[in-house]
Amino acid sequence: MDGGPRVPEQRRAGAAAGAIAEPDVLRFGVLGPVRAWRGAQPLNTGSPQQRALLAALLLRDGRTATAAELIDALWGTEPPSQALAALRTYASRLRKVLDPGVLVSESGGYAVRSLGEGALDLAVAQDLAAQAEKARGAGDLGEAREVLSRALALWDGEPLAGVPGPYADTQRVRLEEWRLQLLETRLDMDLDQGCHAETVSELTALTAAHPLRERLRELLMLALYRSGRQAEALAVYADTRRLLAEELGVDPRPGLRELQQRILQADPALAEPSTPAAEPAVVPVRPAQLPASVPDFTGRSAFVSELSEVLASASEAEGRVMAVSALAGIGGVGKTTLAVHVAHRARPAFPDGQLYVDLQGAGPRPAEPETVLGSFLRALGTADSAIPDSLEERAALYRSVLDGRRVLVLLDNAKDAAQIRPLLPGTEGCAALVTSRVRMLDLAGAHLVDLDVMSPDEALSLFTRIVGEERVAAEREAALDVVAACGFLPLAIRIAASRLAARRTWTVSVLAAKLADERRRLDELQAGDLAVKATFELGYGQLEPAQARAFRLLGLADGPDMSLAAASAVLDLPPEDTEDLLESLVDTSLLESAAPGRYRFHDLVRLYARACAERDEQPPSERAAAMSRLLDFYLASATRVYAIERPGDRTVDHLETTRRAAQEFVDDARALDWLHAEAASLLACAQQSLGPGTLRRGVDLLLASKDLAESGASSLAYEAATRAARDAADALGDAHAAGRARVTLTQVLIKAGQFDEATGQAQEALTLGRASGDPWTCGNAPNELGIIAICRNEHAVGEAHLLMAIEAFRDDDNRPGEASALCNLSRVLVSMDRTSSGIELVERGIAIYDELGLTVRLANARYALGIALSHAGRTTEALAQFTEAHDIFVENRQRLWEGTTHFRMAQVHLTCHRPAQAAQHAEQALSTGCIGGDWMRANVLTLLGRSLDGLGQVDRARACWREALSIHERSGAAEAAELRLLLDPLAAA
Repeated sequence: MDGGPRVPEQRRAGAAAGAIAEPDVLRFGVLGPVRAWRGAQPLNTGSPQQRALLAALLLRDGRTATAAELIDALWGTEPPSQALAALRTYASRLRKVLDPGVLVSESGGYAVRSLGEGALDLAVAQDLAAQAEKARGAGDLGEAREVLSRALALWDGEPLAGVPGPYADTQRVRLEEWRLQLLETRLDMDLDQGCHAETVSELTALTAAHPLRERLRELLMLALYRSGRQAEALAVYADTRRLLAEELGVDPRPGLRELQQRILQADPALAEPSTPAAEPAVVPVRPAQLPASVPDFTGRSAFVSELSEVLASASEAEGRVMAVSALAGIGGVGKTTLAVHVAHRARPAFPDGQLYVDLQGAGPRPAEPETVLGSFLRALGTADSAIPDSLEERAALYRSVLDGRRVLVLLDNAKDAAQIRPLLPGTEGCAALVTSRVRMLDLAGAHLVDLDVMSPDEALSLFTRIVGEERVAAEREAALDVVAACGFLPLAIRIAASRLAARRTWTVSVLAAKLADERRRLDELQAGDLAVKATFELGYGQLEPAQARAFRLLGLADGPDMSLAAASAVLDLPPEDTEDLLESLVDTSLLESAAPGRYRFHDLVRLYARACAERDEQPPSERAAAMSRLLDFYLASATRVYAIERPGDRTVDHLETTRRAAQEFVDDARALDWLHAEAASLLACAQQSLGPGTLRRGVDLLLASKDLAESGASSLAYEAATRAARDAADALGDAHAAGRARVTLTQVLIKAGQFDEATGQAQEALTLGRASGDPWTCGNAPNELGIIAICRNEHAVGEAHLLMAIEAFRDDDNRPGEASALCNLSRVLVSMDRTSSGIELVERGIAIYDELGLTVRLANARYALGIALSHAGRTTEALAQFTEAHDIFVENRQRLWEGTTHFRMAQVHLTCHRPAQAAQHAEQALSTGCIGGDWMRANVLTLLGRSLDGLGQVDRARACWREALSIHERSGAAEAAELRLLLDPLAAA
């Protein structure tokens, strides 16, 4: 259904709004074109007059309409001579399309009956609106807003679109008026919850579309005022008064005039929501992130009681800062299972929520505390724009957000105490449960618990609950032999019992005999991880040869999970066969299904799988071949994404060739979806592929996936991978790979505003590119040096580098590269007051992009043209270019470029003496992020300060300038002098 018309909700909101439609259920839509579906299949509703009949009957809510009423509805006062016959024909045709008994004849007229629950989109919208009103009346504005938004989303353009007749005309007006009323209600609630800035852009568009609707104007004034844009708010009133006088010859209604006076008087009551809740600006969020507790949890009663008492003390003991319990033990001993079980029991003591994270401490890439803090803060209701960048600031905000709340935090699979210290609540009434493979003796104040293997009775009880009482009771001694062979480790018992439960023809004695055979080889293995390895050996030894091979080879990859397509490449099998194998491994508990079509290993199981590969894979070269196939798959697929995003770009012709087919993508959006979904696994593969024989492909994989860095979503991981690639290329003495790795690292450093290091890397890349004869590096390295020079206002240096880049790109017949360098050179010429030449160059670049059909890079070109036009004083045209660039960046998920474009739009608005609009865009740039890291952030703050100064907000302006000065002084940037002048003109003079 992608791209097609929306199918209305299938069940009434009161029952289960949003539920998936049952197949073959009849449904109708009138909040847009009049349409009908059976299940997901659209039905032919006939001519416009036939649809008009259907609409008239649907809107009567099951009541009978006489023939005369329907003729009047379709044709009005001048029906055709054969109107009655035509009406009957339309009814007959509809009856053939619809289910039996839906369109009925009655008393000389017709009715639509026997519709299922929520079969009409209008009925669903009405139910949702009523539900929203009820939630609003109960004070739950968050729920009310969400439900009302779902109701509004059911509109699909103009109601009854294309349906003729006076009845349809009347209903169209009614339904549109109702939509606007619902929209005004939702916007009113937005303002009541403090979402002032977010509503301004929407209200601006709505008032333009409905200029005479005073309620929308009133809401816009209030939103602007609460956003600190009083001048704009008053300007809205002036515009409204003039328009009403010109169009209708009337004055604004009293409510609008009163609001204007209150704004002029800076009425303090206007600054707060009209219907404040207990916490007006924040909707209390109660996270409930605990994983499900296993239904067959067994034993551990002493530990459960002990931990429960410690957690209870968090809310019972006066003055106690918090309760922290740390569970340690070997892998497979059941730490997570126990912690989750205890956490669920303790939920009533922590009514403000429960947070959970797998810290992946046993894996190669433990979770970063700042990343975890970001997700925790979002889960606790903190807006993205309010989450600071540094670990220290995030930890401080986290503790502040938890102050006064009673929240339980479960930190699973921690690497060490250093990883979790920033994640501890630190406030009275909260508690933390920690699991780890190591004892955290250096975690001050923690209640330490060493979790050992189960007792024989507990182990047998767990085995019995999985296998079944009847089978175990018949062979109790054999069952005891099984759990003893498992070393009484819960994970081992669960694997063995699950295998037996899945094989009804096996007896317990058969399983015991198999385990006995395995234990002969493992008698010398003692406690610790070796016991865990023995546990996994039990499952591995029962695998069929194809399953065992899949288990071994899939464990070689470092990524957190793997898609079915990637697994197919590793195993060199068709997707269908691969899926069968992977699902069978899931059944054995040796593999987990992370999501439909995605699979992952427990970190310890992955280590065991690799050990098996080293021991059992024959020939040994198959390990390297499997990883090579995975690398080929990722490189081919990333190259396809790159080519889709940048058609005609010669980069793809310079990448290493692959033997694997790429992932297929139905459209551009799906290509980007794939790239971002695979980011972590793809980057992990790149880093694993930096050895002899695969280095160049690993570097090229980073090059092809550069969108991951430009989006800002995976910038840290991408930077780490590029640094690793550079170091590996240097160690192997591969100038070709080293040059490319340095170019990709340069691009990352530029985005972070680290221009000194970026310059050094790009200069080395240029030298290496020339030595290796790599045309890609020879073009891109000077292009990046030109970009750095632009940021540093080194115009002559930038011009020289960019002319060099243009020549290199032309020699390589790389027209998109040439266009990029032309656009960058345009910026240099504009900065040197050679504006006409700059505009001419960027227009040549745009012509190349247009010819090739490039979209993402076309956005960069329009961005450059916007700068040139702005410098030429053609501000309206500049804004148009920036707006088009911004929209393309948003569509292609280039978040950092999106924010940077907001900065440029802010500059234009400020030049045009529109400080309020400039401040709005500057604030969006700050919240979104920009190319250039802290350096650009300081520039945005400087601009925001100028905008606020223009609005008369002098104190806030100076605060922005002081922060910007601090950033520039730390980096030694030349822009610091400008800020000193702004803050103290006399001293600077």
